[in-house]
Amino acid sequence: MIEYPLYTFIILVVLLFASAVKILREYERGVVFLLGRFWKVKGPGFIIIIPGIQQMVRVDLRTIVMDVPSQDVISRDNVSVEVNAVVYFRVVDPEKAIIQVEDFYMATSQLAQTTLRSVLGQHELDEMLAERDRLNADIQGILDQQTDAWGIKVINVEIKHVDLNETMVRAIAQQAEAERARRAKVIHAEGELQASEKLLQAATTLSKQSQALQLRYLQTLTEIASERTNTIVFPLPMELFDKLLSSDDKAPSE
Repeated sequence: MIEYPLYTFIILVVLLFASAVKILREYERGVVFLLGRFWKVKGPGFIIIIPGIQQMVRVDLRTIVMDVPSQDVISRDNVSVEVNAVVYFRVVDPEKAIIQVEDFYMATSQLAQTTLRSVLGQHELDEMLAERDRLNADIQGILDQQTDAWGIKVINVEIKHVDLNETMVRAIAQQAEAERARRAKVIHAEGELQASEKLLQAATTLSKQSQALQLRYLQTLTEIASERTNTIVFPLPMELFDKLLSSDDKAPSE
């Protein structure tokens, strides 16, 4: 029969061994401290930590998707909008992520919010709506540079929504309608200009050849005759009036 002190000792040994054994998954690393000082980064797999002497902090190396809360942004043209975004980042240096910053997730979140307001505040509303890719790249570059000291790699930043109030939405709709009307007028004016140029070229060509003018006259009569109407107006060539006027001028006066 096992004596009580030996039984207690076996239990303590088992508990110490259980607390000393750590198993880290493939995407995890363990930052190990020895008597409060950084020792090394271990993992993945089976590792042993000496209880009371060594301490370990687990770090997840997978990509973290962080939703940036809506931020009130005033654009460069003094338009107030609410903008939210999503940031993709991961830990590339577990040692820096634990030692250089208290909470790397919270620090990255706060930095993302301030950077979002700062970058978008330097641009006008039209740029926020039309050039999101460039703005995303600018924000991602700034965040990646700032978080490098924390062992963080910002992979991507995406602006999700740019929300406007109803007054600004109506103003933008009116602006878009006015722009469409302007383009329609410009296109119509360009069409009239091109048509007048073509008519001038046609008139110049017909004036050089009297036979061409007569053929055009006959074609016009054919088109009029083919229409279903009770009244047909026959246009007379101007050359006929010229001959009549010239004959009157040559007639002897009484």
